[in-house]
Amino acid sequence: MNKTKGLMLASLLAATAFSTTSAMAEDAACPVKIGGVLSLTGSMGAVGKNIANSAQLAIANINEGGGVKGCQVEFVLRDDQGQPNVGVDAAKYLVDVEGVKALSASIGSGVTIPILTSVAAPSQIPQIACCASAPTLTTLAQEGKTGGFFFRTFPGVKNLAYPPAKIAADRGLKRIAMIYVNTDYGASLVKDFTKATEKFGGQVVKAVAFNENQASYRAEVSAALAEKPDAMFLVAFPQDGATIAREWISLGGSQELILNNALRSPDFVKAVGAKYLNKAFGTDNASAESPSLEQFKAAFKAAHNASADGPGISNEYDAVTILGLAMNIAPDLKGASIRDAIRKTQAPDGEAIGTGPAEFKKALELIKAGKPIKYVGALGPIEFDVNGDISGPALSWHIEGEELVIDKTIGNEDMKKLFAEIDG
Repeated sequence: MNKTKGLMLASLLAATAFSTTSAMAEDAACPVKIGGVLSLTGSMGAVGKNIANSAQLAIANINEGGGVKGCQVEFVLRDDQGQPNVGVDAAKYLVDVEGVKALSASIGSGVTIPILTSVAAPSQIPQIACCASAPTLTTLAQEGKTGGFFFRTFPGVKNLAYPPAKIAADRGLKRIAMIYVNTDYGASLVKDFTKATEKFGGQVVKAVAFNENQASYRAEVSAALAEKPDAMFLVAFPQDGATIAREWISLGGSQELILNNALRSPDFVKAVGAKYLNKAFGTDNASAESPSLEQFKAAFKAAHNASADGPGISNEYDAVTILGLAMNIAPDLKGASIRDAIRKTQAPDGEAIGTGPAEFKKALELIKAGKPIKYVGALGPIEFDVNGDISGPALSWHIEGEELVIDKTIGNEDMKKLFAEIDG
C-alpha cells in the first residue's frame, strides 16, 4: 500500500513538473514571435515598404540588445494589401498558427479596426498600430470594446486636419474642395478640416468621396471642380492620389494643392510630376528632435539606404520597440501581462532609454534590477492615455524639385494653442 502510494505520489509530482515545465516553455519558447500586418502592396504599398523596413530595424536592435527573456525575436510579417478582409485573415493566421505574442497592425484605419475587433481584442493579444488615426479607435476603447489591448503611436486625426487648415488660411485660400478616400479616416478628416477651415473664415465648397483602386477618378474630380475652388485638399494614398492629382491638373484644377500625410512620398511626386506640385504643401505628424531620433535616422539610412523622414517610419520603430520592452517587463508572455507592461515602458520616474541596441541592452539591465524605465524613442517622449492614444507635434512640408522638404515643426505647445483656438 505504501509502495503504491509512493509510486502514485512520484507520478503526480512528475506530471506536475512536466506541466509546469511545459507552461514555462510555452511562455518562453524561442524564438518569441511578434506579428506584423502591414500594407506592402496596394494603394498604401509605397509607404508600407519603408514602414516594414522600420519594423525589421527595431527587431534587429531588440535582438542585438538581448532579445526577449533570453530569446531572439522573430517578426512574422504579412501583407494586408490595404484590404480589411486580407488583413483580418493575416492576423488570424499569425495568432492561431504562428502563435505570435503581439501584433503590429496596421497602417490604415480601415484595416486596423477589423483586426482589433475580430482578432486582437477577442484573442487578448496586444495590438499597436503605427499609423491609424481614425477616432473610431478611441470610441471603441471608451466603450470598453478593446479590452485595453489596443495602442497607437500615431496621434488622432485632428493632428492632420487642423494644421493644414491654418496654413491654407494664412495663404489666403478661402474656397477649398476635398477629394477623400471613402473610409472612416477620410470622413473624419473632412469633418475636422471643415470645422477648422470655417473657424478661420474659409469654406469647404465640396467634399467628394472616392473608392480605392479605380482606373480613373474623372467623375469625382469633375464634381469637385464644378464648385470652382481656390484649392483642393487631397486625402489619399500614393497610388490613387497620383491618379487623382493628374486628372485634377489635366482638367484645369488649381495647382494650389493640400496633400495629406500619406502623400509625403517620392513615388507620388514622381507619378504626378514635380513641375505640377510646386505650389503644393502638406502636413504630417512630427518627431521631437532628440539624440534618439538622430540615432534612429542614421541607423535606418545605414540599414536601408533611405530617409527615415517618410510617414509612419518613426512610429513603427517605436511601436515594435515598445512591444519588445514590454515583453521583458511582463512577468510572462500572456497577452494581458504584455498589455499591462506597455505603459510601464513610459514610467514617469524611469531612467531614459533611447533608440538602438545599446539602449535596449541598458533597458534590460534596469528591468532585471527591478528599476523603472522611460522609453524616449524616435518620436521623443510619448505617453499612452487610458484609450491607448498619444498626442504630439506636427510638421509642414512642400516639394522642391523632386525632394520632399520640411518647412517647420509645430511643437506640442503650439499644437495645444491651435487646438484651443479651434475647439474653444
